Order: sequence, then structure tokens, then C-alpha cells
Amino acid sequence: MRLKGKTVMITGAGRGIGKTAALMMAAQGADLILCDISEEVDQAAEAARALGVKAWPFVCNVTDHASVEATIQAALAAAGRIDALINNAGITADATLLKMTEEQWDRVIDVNLKGAFLVGQAAARAMTETGGAIVNVASVVGLYGNFGQTNYAATKFGVIGMTKTWAKELGKYNIRVNAVAPGFIMTEMTARMPEKVLDAMKEKSPFKRLGTPEDVANAFIFLASDEASYITGAVLSVDGGVVL
Repeated sequence: MRLKGKTVMITGAGRGIGKTAALMMAAQGADLILCDISEEVDQAAEAARALGVKAWPFVCNVTDHASVEATIQAALAAAGRIDALINNAGITADATLLKMTEEQWDRVIDVNLKGAFLVGQAAARAMTETGGAIVNVASVVGLYGNFGQTNYAATKFGVIGMTKTWAKELGKYNIRVNAVAPGFIMTEMTARMPEKVLDAMKEKSPFKRLGTPEDVANAFIFLASDEASYITGAVLSVDGGVVL
């Protein structure tokens, strides 16, 4: 069990990639601190406990400093430590540059960039005495841009910049910081897209398929584990070769 003895914190854990990662990490022996803006996180924690690990759910607004700090303190009181953070919470609000509203811009920046900063900062402070691993969730869009996603691309380019900066700053505390950049992944959000759009996305990959949440979660597990003990500042693309 690759994460036995570790306590992993996951944001955006109530559904999608975050929930899948929680259950896969539980299967690898990790105890879990699960955070989400929605009370769906309670069900994720219950499912993780059924796999034989400890799991503590917290409703947390990652854009609010007080909420993040309270969650971290409550999590430390319950679990004792944080060995790894999967900084996963994120949203989209797509529009082309000429049509994007200031509200769409602000909302995505607030969750994806400010939220990642607040949670990363709080978790890093908790790790300074023990060491650990931070995995920031970026995107292939944060490497190459994407039509209609000025706000989302800006946040994910920013997440990659934070990842590399934190890797330089936190190495002296034995904290590793890496990013995962998913490509087109089959989630509840993509499942609602028109079939022709999904087919076009599949055609971009040499595998002719979308990725799965499990594909992304496997990357999280590796980077959170001791197997990645000499990896920091890296961006691991899990994109099925869509940019080749």
C-alpha cells in the first residue's frame, strides 16, 4: 500500500476527480482530510471509511482565508498532521475574450488561483516541521492555452508558476511541490457536452479516448508517495498526447 501511514488532504473532494482520488488513495492506505464547498464531501468520507481508513470531511470555502485556516486547524486537531495536499478545487466559467464578463473572470480567479494559494500556504505552514508533498492541479490549458478560456488558462498558468516558486522556497523544509496537468478528462461536466464535441476531443489524442479520473488520480498517488521523493517543481501532463 503506497500511502500507508500518510494523511492526505484533498480539496474539491466531493465529486469528480477529487472524490475518485480520495477513494483510490484510501485503497492505498492513506487517511484522508476531505474538503469541499458542498456537503457531498460527507458521502466521499463515508465511502473512504468503508475501505478501512480514517476520513474527516470538512465543508470549506477555499476563497475565504478564515474558512481555510479554520479547516486546517480542525484537520490538524483531528488527524495530527498533513503529509500531502492535493490542491484540486477548481471551476470553469467559459467565454471568449470579447464576451467574458468581469464576474466570470473574478469568480474563476478567486477559486482556482486565490484558493490554491490560500490552501497551499496554510498546508505548507503545517508541513514545515514534518516535510511533505503538495500536488497542485493545473491543466493542459495552463501550458498551451485554450479557446474561450482566458480566465481558466490564466489561473492554470498561475498555478504552474506557483508550483515552481514553492518548490524553490519549500525544499529546505523537505516539502516537495509538483503539478499535474490533466487534458480532456471524462467527468460529470464533460459528460453533459454534445457527443460531437466529445468525439472531437477524443480525436485529439493518439489513444482516441478521453482520460478518466483514475488516470489523473494515479498521478496524484505517485507524486504524493515516497516514490517521488526526488521530484519537485515538475509538471506531469496526463493528457493522452493531445498536444503532440
